[in-house]
Amino acid sequence: MKEYIDEMFTGERALYRGDDLKLKRVIFDDGESPLKHAGNVDASNVSFRWKYPLWYAQNVKVSDSSFFEMSRSGIWYGKNISIENTMIEAPKEFRRCDGVHLKNVSIPHAQETLWTCRNVDLENVVASGDYFGKDSEGIRAEKLDLYGNYCFDGAKNIEIHSSRLLSKDSFWNTENVTIYDSYIVGEYIGWNSKNLTFVNCIIESLQGFCYIDNLVMKGCTLTNTSLAFEYSNVSVDIKGRIDSIINPASGTIIADEIGVVIMDKEWVDVSKTKISSRNGKEPKYLTSADVELTSGQKHETELRIRDGKL
Repeated sequence: MKEYIDEMFTGERALYRGDDLKLKRVIFDDGESPLKHAGNVDASNVSFRWKYPLWYAQNVKVSDSSFFEMSRSGIWYGKNISIENTMIEAPKEFRRCDGVHLKNVSIPHAQETLWTCRNVDLENVVASGDYFGKDSEGIRAEKLDLYGNYCFDGAKNIEIHSSRLLSKDSFWNTENVTIYDSYIVGEYIGWNSKNLTFVNCIIESLQGFCYIDNLVMKGCTLTNTSLAFEYSNVSVDIKGRIDSIINPASGTIIADEIGVVIMDKEWVDVSKTKISSRNGKEPKYLTSADVELTSGQKHETELRIRDGKL
C-alpha cells in the first residue's frame, strides 16, 4: 500500500487510477478529479477542496475528513464507499453509487444528494437539502436528522429507525418503505406510493397519506393532521385524534378520537372502509358538498364547514 502523509496535491487527476493508497493529513486543493478511478483507498484527516474527487472510485474508506463546498458532485459512480466522522459541505454528493455507508456525518448543503444509489446505510447522519435520496434503492437509516423537502422521492426498499424528518412531500412515489419510532412533519406525505408502513411514529401532516396502495400505521400519533387518506387502501391504528379524513378507498381506520369524516359515495365505495373511534363517539360524517377547501397565499389548504354543519 502506497502512503501519502502530510502532502498537498494540485492539478487535475493528481492520483488518477491510484490503487492501494493510504492517505493521512493530505490536502487535495485546486484541481479536478484527484482520485478518479482510484481503488482500495484508506483516507484519514483528508481535505477535499475541489470538484469531482472520487468519481468511479471503488473500495474507499474516508474518516475524520472534510469535503469542502467546492468538492461538489464529488462521489459519483462509486462502489463500496464508507465515510465516518466527516463533514460534507458540498452539495450533489453520491450519484449512482452502489454501497454507501455514512456514519457520524453532517451534510449541511445536501441538495440533490444520494440520487439513484443502491445499498445505502446511514447512521447518525444530519443532512439539510431538498430531494435527498431521490430514486435510490435499498436504504437503511438510523438516527437520521433530515431538514429538506421531497425526500426519498421515487425510492424503493427503505427502512428507517429513530429519525427526525422535517420534509414536505416526503416519500412520494416510493415502494416498500417501513419507518419505526420516528418524528415526521410535512404536508402531503407519501402520495402515489405502494407498501408504506409507519410504526410508533409521531407525524404531523396536511393532506397526508393519499393515493397509497397498502398504507399501514401501527401505534402512531397524528398531531394536527387533516384531510388524510384520500383514495388510499389503509390499515390504520392511531393513538389520539385524527382531525379529519377524506374519501379513503378501502380498509380500516381506528383512533382514540376522530373529528370529521368526508365520504362521497359517487367517488368511493363507502362500504369498503370501516372507521371507528375508541372513545365511543361517532365522527361527524359529511360530504364534499358540506365543506369548503380553501387555499391561497400565506396558507395551505384549510377545511371549512358550510352552513353550520358542525
